[in-house]
Amino acid sequence: MKLKMARNSLFAILLRSRWWVSFLAGAAMALAARIVAPAGYEGLAVFAAFPFVVIGCIAAWKQWQAPSPARVEQTVQAVGAMSWNEFSAVLEQAWQRDGHEVARVGGAGADFELSRAGRTTLVAARRWKAARLGVEPLRELQAAVEQREAQAALFIALGEVSDTAQAFAKAKRIGLMPGDALAALLRGVDLPRKR
Repeated sequence: MKLKMARNSLFAILLRSRWWVSFLAGAAMALAARIVAPAGYEGLAVFAAFPFVVIGCIAAWKQWQAPSPARVEQTVQAVGAMSWNEFSAVLEQAWQRDGHEVARVGGAGADFELSRAGRTTLVAARRWKAARLGVEPLRELQAAVEQREAQAALFIALGEVSDTAQAFAKAKRIGLMPGDALAALLRGVDLPRKR
């Protein structure tokens, strides 16, 4: 059984918030525990604040690792100017750096097959420049996933994703990779210079 945090739980909300919010909540919890605890039990304040400090550290790490808005914009512009051959080579390099085995897939629906730790993910990336993503390319990717019996699917889309496409992706558990996630994937990869 895979445990998953509820999206609107306190700790899930704190993970999506700025890191200092968790530390502030921890300090408030420690202060409240210190005031309420009977004499001799002031040490409970530390235990009351501990989960908030841990969540704050996790949020700080994630936010430190995330690319800045300027870096996201720079990456989106750079990959938007690339040819398919350049973009696919950059993607392969990034996934291999992250420990995936990468294979190109011929045919409709998917462009790459990523394998790591016995898990296979099909990726559709060829339409990364499309201004608007509809549901049809996602249906093609889903058909490829079913045909190849992959465990996951990912679609790289820098443009706007229609509401119908978002609903389909959510229903079929297809991950959508927008510009900020793509910038995070391509961190440390040398992008070809504009001509």
